[in-house]
Amino acid sequence: MNGLLREKSEDLPALPGVYLFKDEAGRPIYVGKAKSLRHRVRSYFQESRPSDEKRDRLLEAAADLETILVDNEKEALALENNLIKQFQPRYNVLLRDDKTYPYIKLTMHERFPRVYVTRRLKKDGSRYYGPYFPASLAYRIVDLIHRRFFVPSCQVDLTRYHPRPCLQYYIKRCLGPCVETLTTPESYAEAVHDVRMLLEGRESDLVRELRERMRRASEEQRYEEAARYRDQLATMEQLHERQKMAASSGEDFDIFGFHREGVQMAVNLFHLRNGRTVDRREFFWEDLDEPDLGNVFAALIKQVYLDQQYVPSEIYVPVGFEDQAILEELFSEKRGKPVHILIPEAGRRRALLELVARNARHSFERRFRVLKPKTSEMLDELADTLDLAKPPRRIEAFDVSHIQGTDIVASMVVWEGGQMKKSDYRKFIIKTVPQNDDFASMREVVGRRYRRLCEENKPLPDLILIDGGIGQLHAAANALAELEIINQPLVSIAKREEILYVHGREDEPVVLDHHSPVLHLIQRIRDEAHRFAVTFHRKRRSSREFTSALREIPGVGERTARKLLEHFGSLSKLRSVGEAELSQIVTPTQAARIKEYVGRLE
Repeated sequence: MNGLLREKSEDLPALPGVYLFKDEAGRPIYVGKAKSLRHRVRSYFQESRPSDEKRDRLLEAAADLETILVDNEKEALALENNLIKQFQPRYNVLLRDDKTYPYIKLTMHERFPRVYVTRRLKKDGSRYYGPYFPASLAYRIVDLIHRRFFVPSCQVDLTRYHPRPCLQYYIKRCLGPCVETLTTPESYAEAVHDVRMLLEGRESDLVRELRERMRRASEEQRYEEAARYRDQLATMEQLHERQKMAASSGEDFDIFGFHREGVQMAVNLFHLRNGRTVDRREFFWEDLDEPDLGNVFAALIKQVYLDQQYVPSEIYVPVGFEDQAILEELFSEKRGKPVHILIPEAGRRRALLELVARNARHSFERRFRVLKPKTSEMLDELADTLDLAKPPRRIEAFDVSHIQGTDIVASMVVWEGGQMKKSDYRKFIIKTVPQNDDFASMREVVGRRYRRLCEENKPLPDLILIDGGIGQLHAAANALAELEIINQPLVSIAKREEILYVHGREDEPVVLDHHSPVLHLIQRIRDEAHRFAVTFHRKRRSSREFTSALREIPGVGERTARKLLEHFGSLSKLRSVGEAELSQIVTPTQAARIKEYVGRLE
């Protein structure tokens, strides 16, 4: 097979492009870019080339070669990055757990636009602002928009009107576009206009407009409206102090450090803006067989920055690599100002590199040596992974259990403050679902749980976890929607695949590697919900079978069978006792008949 690929490489043009090695099934197993396709691909088959275990394994697995011509090396580099992210070839260095920074999304294509925090940019007619550093800043800004400009983030259907608004309206965090009489399209459009100016950084224009509106409202004795504009002006001052966006002026740079042992490697990336560290990211590989660290960091730099809107003026790396100059040129065009990729040799930058490397070693030990992270660190990561506004203190998890649709039950378990809180566990017997329907069962139990909390005026949990896939997630979301509970963080974990689906962005499933402490926490809570549901189901089924068996005995009715169940618990226990002990619970005649019956069962 290599002979055919070698012959194919001889016919390639000496032009820039991308090449893909494919396996027998036609799946890409490696994607590379080249200034000259002929020169680069032919080099794989040169006998004089030093031995390379990874290259040898790649060529053994390769069955076909495909190439794509482009106009220049920069286009080749961008296309290579896109194809790697699309196909995830197993011989490329991949960022399997890469999390991008959040953006604020303003849905301008809707009749009543809303604001959301998102990590994916889509061509859907919405406007995107960001990215934001640190990640929590996006949530703080959206929270300010809710509290001062009353433009919501919700899943309510705003294509039609509803009979009454949700809680967000009553606590003054939404104008209430879901109810026809609460606001006007003009008032809502004004609020959206202000939010747009805020997010676009046109603070001076917005302040000027707000002051003018406040003056007019005060002159016309619309004092409540004037007070609202006054509060919005105060918000602008607050935001000016707190906002440190990626596009800030002044010294800004990123710096990478790493720790590697064999095929396992951890990389830390520190972001410094205006001279101070504002955020940190971690990357891990557990099966990294790339011997050249330069290739690793070349792949890392491409996959981190090529799809990002913002690139800092300086990027510091611990080792040099082949594509350094072309990436500097590409990033400089993207930024509109010079961008440099450098290896720090001395001074403050060198000291920072050593600091980042020490942090990378700590990340390595925590991930690969199974050092338990602090609860606060794990919850911060959980909030970041699921786009939560704050780390969750209380999580309630649900599971449904049955066998072929019989004895359908459900469980709710509670994780609070770092541990399972068994005193708050709840069992549910499904009442409205006559047959095997996991979705309807989940909808019933979630509805019953939170209807009761609403009636008792008790707080909702910080996060609801559903055992199941998108179907169970939507069933739970529908139950909450019927109760007019919106903006409730809700996530499901699919069995076997261990994929997380977050309500509101189901098309962006979260896939965590099996070392992730966040995944371990979610699995622990999910498994406890499953254990509690199965235990309850078995007990209920056993009780039913026990009662049914005893009712076949002449003279033993439902009441007597229930007494025996409560006292003895199972047929095996019943077999082990004598008539005298039985006679303490039932009549001697019944005791004799019961002993005769259970004796025949043996």
